[in-house]
Amino acid sequence: MIRSLNKYRHVFLVGLQSNLIYRWNFLIRASFSAFHLVVVFMLWSAAYEGKTEIGGFNVAQTMTYFIALMVIRFFISAFNEDYQISEEIRNGLINQFLLKPIDYFIYRLSIFGAARFVSGLLAIVPLLVALPFVRDYVELPFGEGEAWRLYFGLPALAMSAVIQFTIAFCFGMLTFWFLEIQSFVVLSYAIESLLAGQIFPLDLLPRPLFIFSQYLPYYYQMYFPVAILTGRLNDPAGAAQGLMLQFAWMIILLTIARLLWTRGLRRHTAVGG
Repeated sequence: MIRSLNKYRHVFLVGLQSNLIYRWNFLIRASFSAFHLVVVFMLWSAAYEGKTEIGGFNVAQTMTYFIALMVIRFFISAFNEDYQISEEIRNGLINQFLLKPIDYFIYRLSIFGAARFVSGLLAIVPLLVALPFVRDYVELPFGEGEAWRLYFGLPALAMSAVIQFTIAFCFGMLTFWFLEIQSFVVLSYAIESLLAGQIFPLDLLPRPLFIFSQYLPYYYQMYFPVAILTGRLNDPAGAAQGLMLQFAWMIILLTIARLLWTRGLRRHTAVGG
């Protein structure tokens, strides 16, 4: 067990060193996200003009949601892991993992963790630069009696990262059946942007649609942990129930990923033979 953990720890460290080489790419991407945040501020400031609240939240609470969304996205979102996996399958690089005592999923997850660690830390840089200008719009609910947000929020973030990576892994696995996966990935990104709360907070949906969205995996990709940490979700019991549903989706997606890997290898072996 310890030897196995050391093996993937080494993979994580190698991934860390590899991603540090491209640190400027991550920093530039984070800086462009800061420009995107400026656009969000302009749009929502216009939406709040003449209003004190929208959906029960003031402008500072809504802006806090989007600021947290931007930073957390760089810590837990899958950016191009699906394409990397697809390339390794298409170019035959995946064959080396079939001959070694290493789990390809955990290997890729370790590299994903290293990449998100680097990109997440670098995303904080433009935020620190912008902080003097946006601090009046930051309203975090971390006062007395709010410690439960960390107890629920941190596990929610961890499971969100696993869910996002696993979905990307599943799309990468489609390369066993399709030469190009770009259309699938683009469609997934479009749905995710809408149903994960990246365009607008999901609680602004009509009540029936909002309740329905809570039974989809996209809800737990981004909106759920951000809503806990920024105060859009204020019910500890509801957060606990959400964690159970999130855990269930994580297990379902992990099972699908393992199934695609097993079936894909059969097809890969057949083609190779």
